[in-house]
Amino acid sequence: MTTSLGKTELRSILTFTVNLARMAGSLILEGSQAIQSALDIDSKMNSIDLVTEYDVAAENLVRNEIKKAYPDFKFIGEESYSSETHQELTDEPTFCVDPIDGTTNFIHGFPYVCISLGLIYQKRPVLGVIYNPFLDHLYTGIEGQGSYLTRGNGQPMRLPLASPQPLPSLSNALIAAEWGSERDVQRITSRTNSLLRLAGDPTDGVSGGRMAHSIRSLGSVALNLGGIAQGAFDLSWDIGCWPWDVCAGIVIVQEAGGVVTGSHAVLQNADASVDPFKMTPEILTGRKYLIIRKLPDTPQETGREAQLRIAREFYETAEDHQPK
Repeated sequence: MTTSLGKTELRSILTFTVNLARMAGSLILEGSQAIQSALDIDSKMNSIDLVTEYDVAAENLVRNEIKKAYPDFKFIGEESYSSETHQELTDEPTFCVDPIDGTTNFIHGFPYVCISLGLIYQKRPVLGVIYNPFLDHLYTGIEGQGSYLTRGNGQPMRLPLASPQPLPSLSNALIAAEWGSERDVQRITSRTNSLLRLAGDPTDGVSGGRMAHSIRSLGSVALNLGGIAQGAFDLSWDIGCWPWDVCAGIVIVQEAGGVVTGSHAVLQNADASVDPFKMTPEILTGRKYLIIRKLPDTPQETGREAQLRIAREFYETAEDHQPK
């Protein structure tokens, strides 16, 4: 029997998830301090061991608390998935969790680390919580009920934080993009070529150069999506991350008026009858994501038309490649 989740149930789950994120956040801070101490002393446990220890501890904390509160819900987590405990996507409510997103930052003490807690229902993300305990930034969203950013003890602020401005072209864009963990020659060359064209000056010999305003790498895909929702980034692109990296952020972005699409092929195959921004299981699990912030309606085009224009311009510039 499929569990039914309405607005009231989702609000209750959000309250639980926020509390859980803050609990896990305390564990993340503890882990970061332990790693920094280990780097300063002659320790038998290196930083990678500590990352694994706290990644697993955070996921175990989250999974156990979810099991107590919602015993019938399914669970997909980075660490359990890596251990080959694969959970297939169904219509049942399913938490999709990255216990520590931004592990390289976690090792170095760079304060862009978060826990990402998404809820999938009927095979689409419907609730998201992203919490950065270093900065005490909390992003939340529920399908059909908006998304918000809470800083410290302040009041939740509706996203985006300001009225969205038009985006005439990629040359005006601040783009979030990650190098990723796949550093083989083929994939790193493809990614580098894409970033060269996105940032390059076409008048100075960069063929197809868009001369984007700039490209940023926070080291956390989930926090990149939070930045899209609040309007700090114009778009975010990633190949090779996983559903738990983006599940929570997808809800938060969509509720802030942003859109998400998948691979080059998804966009190329779209026509009048196929919406490239409709969230499907194939996009959610496809490991290729292009996310664009809310854009306003103008006399020339609707916001959705502008988002589609920017998506096409981006994929005319960036190369596709297959993640491992």
